[in-house]
Formats: sequence, structure tokens, C-alpha cells
Amino acid sequence: MATVIGVRFHNAGKLYYFDPGRLWPSAGDAVIVETARGLEYGEVVTGVTEVADEQIVPPLRPVVRIATAEDARRRAENRVKEKEAYAVCQTKIQEHNLEMKLVSVEYTIDGSKILFYFTANGRVDFRALVKDLAAIFKTRIELKQIGVRDEAKMMGGLGLCGRPVCCSQFLGDFQPVSIKMAKEQNLSLNPTKISGVCGRLMCCLKYEQDHYEATRKRMPRVGRDVITPDGIGTVQEINVLKETVRVRITKGDSNEVNDYALADIQRIGGGHKPAETEPQEPDITVDDENEVDEEFIETLENEVGGVGSEIEEEE
Repeated sequence: MATVIGVRFHNAGKLYYFDPGRLWPSAGDAVIVETARGLEYGEVVTGVTEVADEQIVPPLRPVVRIATAEDARRRAENRVKEKEAYAVCQTKIQEHNLEMKLVSVEYTIDGSKILFYFTANGRVDFRALVKDLAAIFKTRIELKQIGVRDEAKMMGGLGLCGRPVCCSQFLGDFQPVSIKMAKEQNLSLNPTKISGVCGRLMCCLKYEQDHYEATRKRMPRVGRDVITPDGIGTVQEINVLKETVRVRITKGDSNEVNDYALADIQRIGGGHKPAETEPQEPDITVDDENEVDEEFIETLENEVGGVGSEIEEEE
């Protein structure tokens, strides 16, 4: 076990652990910590606590100090400088005619490094751009290529539900999302209806997936015969959320269709045994490195999208 505090550097950003040393800051305090990128200004989310060693990504770096009023002032000044650096970099990108989209700019708290985040369809040769930026700002420059899901997290926006996108509000890490999840939840496979503002499958498809999988195992398959309080019938439809089954029952020359609670029906052969194993369909994961492709969704045969890569360069 190790004694740590949890720090975030952005709203809904990933939680990082640091060694509190003798400072022991409380949740809500601002701290200056040492990271791989240099000194950074962060907010304590979880106070001093103990976590298992396997939860810590080594090395466990120390908290340098509790943030002072001077640190807060410098951070505010950096926010102004970041807007100016963004405009300068945008101009230089156009001058070099580079196929890249600038997303965000960040200064480290001590101004020793400027980070430029961008998206691009492939690798970009930005060596000349780095030289120009280093000459202008007289400090270390780092360009980092990110995926479109990271871009949505940084920029924010509104989802199809009308609420701010989850990734910019509370999601710390992205979870893999697959076409199979949309199919199991009986959603339309139209890309415009299951894709987020980033163009990838919506992160919220993951939220209810565990419930759907567990409930489907307890429910009979469509087309199977079951025993109901009104007799033997054939399953026509299942409702996973309500846990109901629609059954067609033949009585003489007529048919009637009724809805029954899952607890009121039995499989032929007895009991509520788990559903039979269904043929497996391709479960292609679509995450931040793959794009939603309409043809792929229709056929479910071909893998989609290109794989972006993270590019970093310092000078």
C-alpha cells in the first residue's frame, strides 16, 4: 500500500496519483506537482489515502508545493498566452501548408514548455513548424497528435441527447465501444444516430451493456416455444429493459399475442435455464483509433477507419 493523493489537471480529466510527502493537501486544494512534462498546476480530487501498489503507475512523483496566489496569477497569465500562441501556430501551419488541425495549446506553470495538440489524418512532418515556433517563443516546443475523441473531450459540445458530451463532463478514460452493443440494444445502425460529435460510436452505448448481456442470458430466444399461464406459445419479441416477453399462443383457428413477465414463463424442458448460445457475430471494437463507417455498419464485415499515431517532438 502507498499513501497518495489524486490530482486532475483538467475537468473530467484522468486522475493521477502523487506522493503528498509532508504537505498532505485536502480535496479541493490546488497544488504544483512534478510530471513528465514539467511542473504543472492541478486540483486535488481525492485527499490523502492509501491505494494498492498495482494501481500506481511508477514512478510516484512528489507534490512540490501547495499552489500560492502567485501560482494562480501565473496560471491566469498562461491562459492568455495560450490564446496568443494558438493564433501564431495557426498562422504558421497555414504558411507551411500542413494537413493538420490545431486543437489546443497549453503552457506549463513555469513556462518552460508549450504543448500544441493537433489532429491529422496521418503522420505530419512538422519539423520546420517546430523550428519556427521555438524561434518565436524561445522555449521548448512539443507537438502532440491526438485522436478525434480526445479533441471532443478538450473542446466539449452537445450530444444527441441535448446534454454536454460525457467525455468533457465526467469520463476520465475512454472505454471500447462496439457495433455489437448497438445491435444488442436494438438501436438503429444508422451512423448519424449512434455516433457522437467526434464521429465515433457514442460512449453511452457502454453504460447499459452489462445489464443487456446479463438479462439476455435469462430470457428465451425469439422463435422458441415457452410455457405461459395461458398455455404453450412461441416467443415473438423480448423487451430487455422491462424484462417482458411477447408470446403468440395458438388456440384453435385463432392466435392471440400477449406480454408476460419473465418470471411467469418457463422454457420447454423446465425452469428458467440460461438461453442457448447464439451464433457469434463479428464484434469489431470501434474506439478512439477507428472511425464509424456506414458501409461497415451495414455489412458488419470490414474493419473501418485508419489508425492514428501519437507524435511528439521537442526542440
